[in-house]
Amino acid sequence: MYDDLKVLDVHAHVSVPPGANTFAVNLMATNTAMSSPLSGGPGHSPFMVLPSDEQFREAAAAHVDYIDERGIDVQIIGPRPFMVLGWMQPHLLPAWARYVNDMIHQQCELFPDRFLGACQLPQDPHAPDSRHCLDELQRCVDDYGFVATYVSPDPDGLRTNPGMHERWWYPLYERCEQLGLPIIVHGTNSADRRYSVVPHNYQLSFVTEQYLATQFLGHGPVFDDFPDLKVIVCHCGGALNRFIASDFHLPQRDTSNNLFYDSCGYDLHFLEAAIKQRGVDQICFGVEAPGSGRTVRPETGRTSDDLIPVLRSFEWLTEEDRRKILHHNPVRVCPALGKV
Repeated sequence: MYDDLKVLDVHAHVSVPPGANTFAVNLMATNTAMSSPLSGGPGHSPFMVLPSDEQFREAAAAHVDYIDERGIDVQIIGPRPFMVLGWMQPHLLPAWARYVNDMIHQQCELFPDRFLGACQLPQDPHAPDSRHCLDELQRCVDDYGFVATYVSPDPDGLRTNPGMHERWWYPLYERCEQLGLPIIVHGTNSADRRYSVVPHNYQLSFVTEQYLATQFLGHGPVFDDFPDLKVIVCHCGGALNRFIASDFHLPQRDTSNNLFYDSCGYDLHFLEAAIKQRGVDQICFGVEAPGSGRTVRPETGRTSDDLIPVLRSFEWLTEEDRRKILHHNPVRVCPALGKV
């Protein structure tokens, strides 16, 4: 809690036992779109052995303990971006997305007062448009009550997907606007051979693809055509603008009703600049805990994803600013958060 308000986190990912992801290995090794072992149906692999219910519960409980230590009350959880594996063959993508969404739902069911679900979509950049994602999106909303969806601007890591301003995305935008479902933009994997020297090089893709998404959405017609659509771009938008706000290189339109950014920037200089540049009204609390922010700050002895004390330490933020970031802005973007 922050004073009398629940701390609401828009950026978090499902926690599962390591053995749970062997389903992806089975899919790719057999090149067969098997049914999800969690939601049933024909076509199970005889070699697929899931972790036990207790192991799934232990993974989810450890996640709860982690956010308790950081003062976080409720999270929207979605897929782990580096495990989206959008480069697998297109006929396997729906099976993998369905299984991941089943695991997200399972964690939400185990701790319904702590987690709300956001779905993984079976994005195929070579499909005629985004219509192929709608069945899984609707299943997650109708059957599981998911409140948001993740999208990757570059799912196969080869920069083949149409830009987020293009009409390729419009079927998905239309459905999300109809459902009042915010879109969470997060980079995924990269197959750029230059990145191979960098460990965990998907992080580079997070920066480039998320920043490009902010530019394409800002310059393009999406928010004219879908004025009620809400989009959150993770990691403060990936990168910051180097121009002043009135410069013609930047989108000269008001995106304050549509385009939002999370607070998932662990370097204090970067986070301060991001909040000042984006504006408090467009920042939603999100820290990806547990995730990539586990490195300990030497000056505090606490992990870098422990951001509530950081926001308290920013003396240039008012109390109302902090309350907006930690609670009111997330509810504005995703009203379901205010009902937990």
